[in-house]
Amino acid sequence: MPSAAYFRVDPRLASLLGETYRSSEHSIKELVDNAWDADAEHVWITLPQPMTADPIIVRDDGTGMVQQEVRQEYLTVAKDRTIERGVVTARKHRPVKGRKGIGKFAGLTAAGVMRVESFARGRGTTLTVHKDELSDVRDLERFPLPLETSECEPDKHGTTVTLSELSQTLAFPDADKLKHLLIREYGRETDFEVFVNDSPVRIDDMPGESFCEEAELPDIGRVRLQLKITDDKAVKNPGVALRVASKIVGKPTCFGLESAEDIPPKLLKRVYGEVQADGLANDVTADWGAVIENSKAYETVQKWVGSKLRTHIEATFRREVNLARARIQQEINRRLADMPEHRRNFARLALERVMQRFYGESEDRIKPIVSVVLDALERDEYWVVIHTIKETSHSDVAAFAEALASFGLLELAMMSRQATQRLEFLDELDQLISNPKTIEKDIHRALENNLWVLGAHYALLASNKTLVGTIEAYTGQKFTGDRAHRRPDLLLLGNVNHEYLLIEFKRPNHRVTRDDENQAENYRDDLISRFSPMRILVVGGEYDPTLLLNKQSSIGYASYADLISRARSELQWLLSELTQQRAVGQ
Repeated sequence: MPSAAYFRVDPRLASLLGETYRSSEHSIKELVDNAWDADAEHVWITLPQPMTADPIIVRDDGTGMVQQEVRQEYLTVAKDRTIERGVVTARKHRPVKGRKGIGKFAGLTAAGVMRVESFARGRGTTLTVHKDELSDVRDLERFPLPLETSECEPDKHGTTVTLSELSQTLAFPDADKLKHLLIREYGRETDFEVFVNDSPVRIDDMPGESFCEEAELPDIGRVRLQLKITDDKAVKNPGVALRVASKIVGKPTCFGLESAEDIPPKLLKRVYGEVQADGLANDVTADWGAVIENSKAYETVQKWVGSKLRTHIEATFRREVNLARARIQQEINRRLADMPEHRRNFARLALERVMQRFYGESEDRIKPIVSVVLDALERDEYWVVIHTIKETSHSDVAAFAEALASFGLLELAMMSRQATQRLEFLDELDQLISNPKTIEKDIHRALENNLWVLGAHYALLASNKTLVGTIEAYTGQKFTGDRAHRRPDLLLLGNVNHEYLLIEFKRPNHRVTRDDENQAENYRDDLISRFSPMRILVVGGEYDPTLLLNKQSSIGYASYADLISRARSELQWLLSELTQQRAVGQ
């Protein structure tokens, strides 16, 4: 005859129940964490096929629970188990993951019904929780939950969680996404293996580019390197782990590349892999915590792995830097074309160094950086150092080396100075828009040669005599006589791809409305026969938020204050980065 069980509520409940899991995959991972804490060696996850009524099943071979443990431990909500049991598990001494005491709610994120079956010490205990019934409970501690017990084989142990009546508001759990989550957490564990739909979770399940290398090394035998350069910006415990006789030895490393100045640390944080070298079994310490110092065999492995790792990392680095540069290369070429020919090659070199230095930053970050660099390159101080390099390259080696060092530091110094001057410009622009006497033409005049203020998307656009002449002719013909006082202040910009941007400036105290939008569209309609495709940007003191509703992709709105604030944040970030890099360089 089934008896009744009750939740026992810890005072931490109120502050913790508001936490939620981001997806079905995250909630399933929480159940895997529970298996880890139960000292399981294997976890089997079965996911349903989309559009079926099949359940999610998570089964482990951990220690399991008897009825008393279910009542006093599992059903005590928000209880930190480490307070009574310590920070490591009883049998395998693993670091405990479940410390908030709400993991039992993870299954209810994705399902309407959660059934927990646990076996330990010859007894089986089954608990069933219905999500919709809990939602109407006022006194959680007095709500009865069906709890059944039975006998089982003495050596049977583990827990199975079955999640049924899956939520229709969430996407069905995706096996690849789930494997991605699990490999980051458990990919290098030697006594904990997870299967998803009968497929073991492996390094190859991480998103990114995979490499595999094998070799026969003298006095060691076969070694095998599995490497993944992931799409993640940073993975947990990055590096290559050394596996000997199925055991991980020490911590993952990048085999000496951590100190390589030509490889960005951000890229190393995306490296995940392991090298199998069973021939080192006699070269590891008794606790398998490290390789014996001065091991010649390990030195051979280290050189081989370091070489292979560098080859694949450099290839990835070059490809990604080239892709990032290609997206803005045409705009760069236009600016370089305005420089004297003898300066262009050095300017290209400087830009390449900057692109490498800021590897991994978003395109929105890179564009204003490139703009700052190009401004700095036009100054004469830069070319004094270039001349020194050329003069010393065939004579005094020490002077040549010093000049090269100055070259790198000068890049940072010039960029810092240019960024600082831009911040000063923003302060002055702030004063201009705050002045009630400022009109559209004043703002136009201040911004037409400082388009970086408008943002990364516009920083490398340009005006030219043709476009300026077109706007002057258009406004002169269109707004004459009684309409002359309504003449707009327009700026037409273009790029090498023959894409155009029409900016209409409003007074700093003017609020942009739908009428202003319609006017700007009329201006575009008059000009688009000659310049297409064309986007519109209307800038004023502020803009009506309703303009963003059903906004056309070809029309943008901005306030002067927002533009200045965004530009100032970008420059302050850049100065912070440059300060750190100069400190390292010195």
